[in-house]
Amino acid sequence: MNERDTLGFAALGNYLLTLPRGAKRLIMVGADAVMLPLALWAALVLKFDRLSFDFGAYVDLFLVATASALVIFACFGLYRAVIRFMGLHAMATVVAGVAVSVVALAVYDRLARSVHVFPSVFAIYAALALVYLAGSRFLVRYLVYFGRNGRAAKFVAIYGAGDAGARLSSVLLGGPDFQPVAFIDDKRSLHGSRINSIRVYGRDSLPQLIRDHDIERVLLAIPSASMRRKQEILRVLEPLGIHVQSMPDLSDIISGVAHIDELRDVDVADLLGRDAVPPDPRLFASCIRGKSVMVTGAGGSIGAELCRQIIRLAPRRLVLFEMSELALYTIEGELTEYVARENQAIEIIPLLGNAHHRHRVREVLSTYGIQTLYHAAAYKHVPIVEHNVVEGIHNNVISTWYTAEAARETGVETFVLVSTDKAVNPVNVMGATKRLAELVLQALQERSTGTRFCMVRFGNVLASSGSVVPLFKKQIREGGPVTVTHPDVIRYFMTIPEAAQLVIQAGAMAKGGDVFVLNMGRPILIDDLARRMINLTGLTVRDANNPDGDIEIRYTGLRTAEKLFEELLIGSNITGTDHPMIMRAMEHSVPWDRMQQLLNELLIALASFDCRRSVSLLCEAVAEYRQTHSIRDFVWAQKTFATGLQDREPEDGRKVADFIAKRRLIEGSKGPSERGN
Repeated sequence: MNERDTLGFAALGNYLLTLPRGAKRLIMVGADAVMLPLALWAALVLKFDRLSFDFGAYVDLFLVATASALVIFACFGLYRAVIRFMGLHAMATVVAGVAVSVVALAVYDRLARSVHVFPSVFAIYAALALVYLAGSRFLVRYLVYFGRNGRAAKFVAIYGAGDAGARLSSVLLGGPDFQPVAFIDDKRSLHGSRINSIRVYGRDSLPQLIRDHDIERVLLAIPSASMRRKQEILRVLEPLGIHVQSMPDLSDIISGVAHIDELRDVDVADLLGRDAVPPDPRLFASCIRGKSVMVTGAGGSIGAELCRQIIRLAPRRLVLFEMSELALYTIEGELTEYVARENQAIEIIPLLGNAHHRHRVREVLSTYGIQTLYHAAAYKHVPIVEHNVVEGIHNNVISTWYTAEAARETGVETFVLVSTDKAVNPVNVMGATKRLAELVLQALQERSTGTRFCMVRFGNVLASSGSVVPLFKKQIREGGPVTVTHPDVIRYFMTIPEAAQLVIQAGAMAKGGDVFVLNMGRPILIDDLARRMINLTGLTVRDANNPDGDIEIRYTGLRTAEKLFEELLIGSNITGTDHPMIMRAMEHSVPWDRMQQLLNELLIALASFDCRRSVSLLCEAVAEYRQTHSIRDFVWAQKTFATGLQDREPEDGRKVADFIAKRRLIEGSKGPSERGN
């Protein structure tokens, strides 16, 4: 087909698309009213083997054939069908409509006419009518398709010849975008068979099929396969340099969250090769069902997923505490819609607030009778915290301290801190602040008789804010380059839902002062992750070995205070728990008296905007933290550069003045019982 023909089809298709729905139906009825009598005339011509016959003797038959067919087709819904989405089900309706109309015509011929038509005429008429009806509908769909994009459908192979694959092929055959040309399945018993007229091949045939049929994509139709099985298949598909997409998970299809034809790029979670352990119902709901629950940082990636998991466990009340108005609005709208859809009687309270406003937090906990609190509010982007030391310490340390104190004073039963693997042997301010937050909770546990404090430590979360995965996807879409900090950088990964579920279950096992560590499986080489993501989108890596590749990987160097690899444990003293994916770590702690002294000194340093002293106190409090570079806080660097005080301690007079001013703030942060001492 030349370019002029293609443009002509596209123009005609566009014209058909712009017509009103009523006009389209009128065109279909008019075409059938003209073509069905022609089909009957052709049947008579073929039967009599001549073009001329007594037409007047059959006028009533033509009228009845046309009228009855139009009425029957209307009753069968053929004129209500959207032609561009017609599939096998619609074709079955066409066959049924033709059959009924021919039977009706034959009955009329036998009961109402004196001169009967040969039965073979009706058989020929049925065949011609069927060819016309099916062919005309597919011709219009073809024209409409060219009106939409002016090019042929993409040839695809479907990996998985089971029920899901068969249903997917039916959907694709009824649409204009993809043309399935082969099934791929590992079951030898299926090889050579046909599903929806599409042949089933073995995995070894795929490279040849790609060459012979110009296959552009492989669609994974294995929604119930394990992560390990999916990873094995992806390993086979990667070297082929073909775009791989997949159906949604079976659970999403069953729950109505997704449809079978909603193809998506391969979920990076499939590359982990680790099956998520189903939640233990006993642990999963014990701290939530029927209780008043609060999540700080409720609009963040982890906080929002915690809220989604919590709402499904039917708490009495869920308080969303968030400092970002937009994030709070978004998660509150999503949860409210879910509660209304599921007809659940759950009270959702969206509250703006910052967790280091201790009195605000205490008032919220007391007013709503919070029983379980998940503290997910934190700054976690390593370079940003490194350049904003004071705010990082305020949000990650002081907020945790004030929130925990408020929880203890108001009788919260369980307090769960969402921590990070960067807290282990930290080399950056963010990791040190999270480790200090852990130590604060462990020290507070000494003074607590009713509240159980615990923390859950895990690594990177796929697709969370700041994760490399969304960045890589964006860079691949834009044609590269994909930026990797270092070819040897390694990270642990876990999906957001899996992490949230394990946080909830870990909290249920808390005895007080526990450090829970999630089993993250094997760490992932980031460079390998980037290469696999490129390959599975049908592109190739451009490097010295392949200068004509599509996407370049550019190494940018480790970011400020970034480690090549992360750890999950301080030491090796760990024990198992009731959950196979959760371990309990036995680590050193700091007595409360010493911790309180450190925190008070830290407050003074923060109030003075003394980054040097603040980082020094972090080093003192967190034994594993060693500052390996100069302070990189933007404001501190600018201020000290302008005054020439980079390496000088603040003058004593200023320290005394700051101490007196700060003492009031420290006193104000204490609870009533502490101020009386």
